[in-house]
Amino acid sequence: MGATAQPQDDASSRLTPRQQEVLRLVAAGRTNPEIARALGISLAGAKWHVSEVISRLGVTSRNEAAEFASRREPMAEILLETDLPNRLARGKVRDTFDLGDNLLIVATDRISALDVTLPTGIPRKGEVLTRLSAWWFDRIKEVVPTHFIALITEENASLVPFKLDAKYFGRTMLVRKAQRLNAECIARGYISGSGWKDYQRTGAICGVPLPAGLQESERLPEPIFTPSTKAAVGHDQNISYEELASILGDDAANIVKTRTLAIYAHAVALARGIIIADTKFEFGIWNDEVILIDEALTPDSSRFWRVDGYHAGGAQPSFDKQPVRDWMAANWKDGDPPPAIPPAVVTATSERYMAVYKTLTGEELPS
Repeated sequence: MGATAQPQDDASSRLTPRQQEVLRLVAAGRTNPEIARALGISLAGAKWHVSEVISRLGVTSRNEAAEFASRREPMAEILLETDLPNRLARGKVRDTFDLGDNLLIVATDRISALDVTLPTGIPRKGEVLTRLSAWWFDRIKEVVPTHFIALITEENASLVPFKLDAKYFGRTMLVRKAQRLNAECIARGYISGSGWKDYQRTGAICGVPLPAGLQESERLPEPIFTPSTKAAVGHDQNISYEELASILGDDAANIVKTRTLAIYAHAVALARGIIIADTKFEFGIWNDEVILIDEALTPDSSRFWRVDGYHAGGAQPSFDKQPVRDWMAANWKDGDPPPAIPPAVVTATSERYMAVYKTLTGEELPS
């Protein structure tokens, strides 16, 4: 067998700015149609640019080009564990710290899939979750009260009563301490995921009857509210509104339903280039009022689809951790130790998180 081609260290200098962007997308595992959409060019143009990148780097395949890019641009620092005082809770992704009347919430770069927390982190994932939540909280406050006080950066780090290292800036929120209501509140505007499976079995989702003949991923006649239990381990379980009322009480159940659908309608009106197929919220009690807590409209809590690629009748590509799920489905079986994720899958997942941030906010994730 012949030796694998090794690109020269300065090979990237032969690439045009457009080809540098193509190389970045190839390294993220993007397909030619995805590259065409990302750059606003034709599919033929994307194929030509990919071919040119491979040729100019002196390699023989997309995989070798991706490996070259990963050597040239090392990944951002990954935060898997926190070391701050007064930790109150450690979640799958977020660590929460008690500040008395307030809480400090740090979103790490941990990732879980198929009910397993993995040893490999996703670069900048925690920043995307925190900064995007802060972006939404700033807009949601017009509709419902929230726990959000501030996104912690170097400029306002004095709001925290102890010193923060720079690694915490941009991924940390100061919030009001609320008493969590023990339920997940889901708004669905399209039929997908567990909702689609429920509909196929019963013609309804969480007891909400729907018209016959709907296709997978089809837009619903109007958004619906479908609550679930909040499981500490494993999957949340869908429940009916009546079961929710038995858990929270009639008044609180009515408030969280009304506010969930109001937030969803407001967010759909603001979303740019993205379909919010469904999203989940959590609520708590603060000063005798039901307020929105936790995160808001992130890739971890929402099903985001591209507007330009949407078509009902099947599953849709989403801005989330699907590359990790796909890799695990092919390379891991239940009961095995949590696996380390290959660099190409890590890069592809990180790119998806950053892409949804840019698409929704219109801005690059701050350096």
